[in-house]
Amino acid sequence: MGHSHDHHGHHHHHHHIDPEAGDRQVAFAVAINLLLTVAQIIGGVVSGSIALIADAVHNFSDAISLVIAFFARKIARRPADARMTFGYGRAEMVAALVNYTTLIVISLYLAWEGIARLIDPPAIQGWTVVIVAGIALVIDLATALLTLRLSKESANIRAAFIHNLSDALGSLAVIVGGTLVILYDWRLVDPIITLMIAGYILYLAATEIGPVIRNLMLASPDGHDAEDLLEHIQEEEGVAAAHHLHLWQMTEHEAALQVHLVVSDPDWPAAMDIRNRVRAMLVAKGISHVTLEIERASEACPNAPLIGH
Repeated sequence: MGHSHDHHGHHHHHHHIDPEAGDRQVAFAVAINLLLTVAQIIGGVVSGSIALIADAVHNFSDAISLVIAFFARKIARRPADARMTFGYGRAEMVAALVNYTTLIVISLYLAWEGIARLIDPPAIQGWTVVIVAGIALVIDLATALLTLRLSKESANIRAAFIHNLSDALGSLAVIVGGTLVILYDWRLVDPIITLMIAGYILYLAATEIGPVIRNLMLASPDGHDAEDLLEHIQEEEGVAAAHHLHLWQMTEHEAALQVHLVVSDPDWPAAMDIRNRVRAMLVAKGISHVTLEIERASEACPNAPLIGH
């Protein structure tokens, strides 16, 4: 059930990265982050450094965003069944939405912290904090690199990737700010860098969350215009009219369309020929799931809207 069309859509997208290999990379990234988190908590407790524990919390949030992404990938690959007739592909979009939302919250919190520190610059911390941030930066970059290739083709992994990137930037801020405070007592550098990073993360998350929300709202896929496709359908020979058109994104890389075709010719073989031509035209335009309902001109839906119901 559903297997025939379930797989043809995937080959040409993932030919350069095998899903299982991708899963291994994400799992490895999770493991690195969790190990670092545990190490930092132990170090923080032993040395009494709040900075270490704070950084551990950051890395833990990265690990969680990667865990969410990992399970979403697994779920998304399940074939369609009676409960989820469209398949599970949307799981990745739901995960991306969750991860971007938490990222927006984190960046707003960072901005708040930055402003608080502008008003009341903190006391000088020692080199320990800077060294910790250096170690964290290395791990964050390693994690980001593990998910870099996957992030280019998956909104889900991109959300987790930006989580890690934001953390790497945070570590960078601590290194630069901390060093300058220790050497020159420039206390405003740290909050200023923090604010800049918070702004940048907020910008990234806000621009990336848009397409995810559109996808969940069943918006028309990018690069396809519903009115334009409707025109092409109506221009096909033998099509008297078309209405009730729905165009949406099935998965991140597959578009779907359904429409009622009104056929001017009452002769059934001719109607089938028209249907096949319209389907071929739409598939050639990159729409993989096409559902057409055929009506005779004499008994078509009266005053039907062209798009939607």
